[in-house]
Amino acid sequence: MNGYGEEGAGAADTPLDLLGVGAGPFNLSLAALADALPGLRTAFHERRPAFHWHPGLLIDGTTLQVPFMADLVSLVDPTSPWSFLNYLRTRERLFPFYFAERFHIHRAEYDAYCRWVSERLPSCHFGRQVDTVRWSAPHRAFEVDYTRRGPDGGVDGAIDAAGRTYARNLVLGIGTAPHIPEPLRPLAEDTRVLVLHSADYLEHRERLLAARHITVVGSGQSGAEVFLDLLRDRPLGREGLTWLARTPAFAPMEYSRIGLEQFTPDYTRYFHGLPETTRDQVLPEQWQLYKGVSGDTLGDVHDELYRRTLDGGWPEASLTPGVTVRGGTRTPAGRIELALEHGQQRARGTLTTDAVVFATGYRERPFEELLGPLSEHIRRDDSGRPRVDREHRLVLDSSVGGSVFVQNAERHTHGVGAPDLGLAAWRSAVILNALTGRDAYPLPARTAFTTFGLDGTTALGAPEGASPDPSGHITGSTTESTTESTTGGRS
Repeated sequence: MNGYGEEGAGAADTPLDLLGVGAGPFNLSLAALADALPGLRTAFHERRPAFHWHPGLLIDGTTLQVPFMADLVSLVDPTSPWSFLNYLRTRERLFPFYFAERFHIHRAEYDAYCRWVSERLPSCHFGRQVDTVRWSAPHRAFEVDYTRRGPDGGVDGAIDAAGRTYARNLVLGIGTAPHIPEPLRPLAEDTRVLVLHSADYLEHRERLLAARHITVVGSGQSGAEVFLDLLRDRPLGREGLTWLARTPAFAPMEYSRIGLEQFTPDYTRYFHGLPETTRDQVLPEQWQLYKGVSGDTLGDVHDELYRRTLDGGWPEASLTPGVTVRGGTRTPAGRIELALEHGQQRARGTLTTDAVVFATGYRERPFEELLGPLSEHIRRDDSGRPRVDREHRLVLDSSVGGSVFVQNAERHTHGVGAPDLGLAAWRSAVILNALTGRDAYPLPARTAFTTFGLDGTTALGAPEGASPDPSGHITGSTTESTTESTTGGRS
């Protein structure tokens, strides 16, 4: 087993091979797979006192949107002791799971599984907040300062409340943060009204249920789950609920088997090879791959609404797509007035409500402040974003001798699969293979029936402008090269 305990991990004379910043699912996957590699010195620092995965959205009955095989390790190493099935075995729950015939597990169960792994991996250290990172040429390693934090999140009162460690390579897995659009933040920060992000839903659920009228804003899975959970607990005929969405419809998430192949390594490699301008154009067009609602959840919402019509009448619930919430204010009576705009009608209106839940998604946490002096060494694209090579490594200039890998901070370079749990193990294996310089985890050359792009495509009928070579492959050319330099970024 790899990893290092509290004392002496990454001392100046023996730097770690890899230090992870953050211990969410993605870095936890990396830690679990790294644990099986003899001689690899790793540590993962997380500021929280324990692992918790979206605790505000662990609503009863909600499930993952990916199969249970999208655990921390199985799609790369199904024999790993850190697999979900082995977790069930240690809990003597394999037979109940077998008879349950459950492909998509409960979200709370996934949270418990990850916590089980985090508590047993010796490389994971909770209550450790990484403060600054700099490159130390004399040590030929990154110099990392961190603070020990107490169970309540404050700085620990122990004498040794701060620490320093050295690592030849870093991996940033600092996750995402709840996002509320800028025009709505003053309303969300007003403590006199009940306005919150869906990330904090369960903490405020009872207060919400006590409100006369509640508005949910957001067309994605979280918005649907919050609306459904509230609906199920509201009095018949006095539901007092409104669900607003900016999208033209409450659309189901793409879940066809061929469509889901856009969450494969094959598509990730294809997307990375596209010109930057093309990637920026494609991403917004793919919103239904990750911003829609599962068909089952939409069906459950309709079933619940329909059940409330059985005795005649309609439920006091409104579902309105195509609406943008432009702003909001507190009324003299202490209620909330939202300013609305309907795009297709080109009409504006207002809605008065007593509570608002913004299910408006998450944004990648910026890491420039954390990296501090390293920022000037990061090469950037035409939009000022960090360039990330195919192996999920920041492109740095040659003055930095180590690598900085990123997890779930590279959607602009790697596409919609960056935040997807189904690619966690594969990305971890790619990082470990790059780190060790060998196939520590052999990966398949092909993962999809779909062939993305022309190179290597078998011709069933060559499209106009393409010519099959003698072996039957379509050949094509591109007008822009997007190969990314990795100068100075390898270990």
